[in-house]
Amino acid sequence: MDDTMVVQYERCGAWVVAARGAYDMNSITALGAALESAAKEHPKVVLDASGITFADSTLLNLLILTRQAADFRVAAPTQQLTRLLELTAVDTVLKVRATVEEAATC
Repeated sequence: MDDTMVVQYERCGAWVVAARGAYDMNSITALGAALESAAKEHPKVVLDASGITFADSTLLNLLILTRQAADFRVAAPTQQLTRLLELTAVDTVLKVRATVEEAATC
């Protein structure tokens, strides 16, 4: 069963994609479509990662691809996601911020 959810909204001129749930190769489709669409339509995209309960290399790949397509920031990553970003050094190429407001630069 896919327990993921994606909500999108505007915040301080940035387009926010809020992800909830566990993301792997079986559950990434909706989030991937949302980020791809956001990157094409908005100059600044923020992923609200505060609700991500699990992430693997599938999500990491999606984050890197989104970074290449837009001014992209990751906001409020959970402890598990923060650890994954650090272990893979992806945190050195992404703009990771503590809050959605900080990522959107209100």
